[in-house]
Amino acid sequence: MLSVQDLVKNFGGLRAIDHCTFDVQRGTITGLIGPNGAGKTTLFNIITGFISPDAGRVRFKGDDITNLPAHRIFDKKLCRTFQIPREHPSMTVIENLMLVASEQSGERIWNAWLRPGHVRRQEDETRKRAIEVLDFIELDHLRDEYAGKLSGGQKKLLELGRTLMAEPEMVLLDEPGAGVNRTLMKRLVGNIEYLCRERGIIFLLIEHDMDLVMRLCDPVIVMSEGRKLMQGTPDEVRSDKRVLDAYLGGQYAAAEG
Repeated sequence: MLSVQDLVKNFGGLRAIDHCTFDVQRGTITGLIGPNGAGKTTLFNIITGFISPDAGRVRFKGDDITNLPAHRIFDKKLCRTFQIPREHPSMTVIENLMLVASEQSGERIWNAWLRPGHVRRQEDETRKRAIEVLDFIELDHLRDEYAGKLSGGQKKLLELGRTLMAEPEMVLLDEPGAGVNRTLMKRLVGNIEYLCRERGIIFLLIEHDMDLVMRLCDPVIVMSEGRKLMQGTPDEVRSDKRVLDAYLGGQYAAAEG
């Protein structure tokens, strides 16, 4: 589904991505782990068109998307979330969702004058879909609340809801568990598992919560100093001495011993 091929990215004298290569298969929830500074978010920014690589290629569904602008990649149904949610705080929760829907005829001012009935029907359909998404992520009771007033965990759920409005085929999640309490985290994990299993959405997620990664993701990709250190099942990652020493700090060493 997604193929990262020999990517390189330098920032001045710092090599953030160093000949990184891996594939993400259909039907998977793939974890991407590594210490701070390993290049994980930079990699996401390259894949989704926010920055360009110095070398290498990115392919999505077989198409070369390297250097395409972010909105073109979004239109190809490859979407992402961010470490810090980027909601529109002065808009309501439901307005944040409705804004994402593509090809809205009301965005062209002449349609509002010449085809008001069509614009109204399309907006009604978009609102209906937004309500369905809000019901799925269990934020329907907050539909008319300003998004800026949501808790950190609720904003993470809203971010997921906004990607669903784009009807994605693949979603890149940047630390979905950061700042989220256990109750909301359980809901978010359940949503991800359901969307992968029932709707066929592929997920690639960055996460520092190793318990979450080991429970949710298979396979897991480990990055170090801008390159792939290894890729394997959660059990393989748990038992790899390089991973235990460098990233997990012996967290699973006792269990393995």
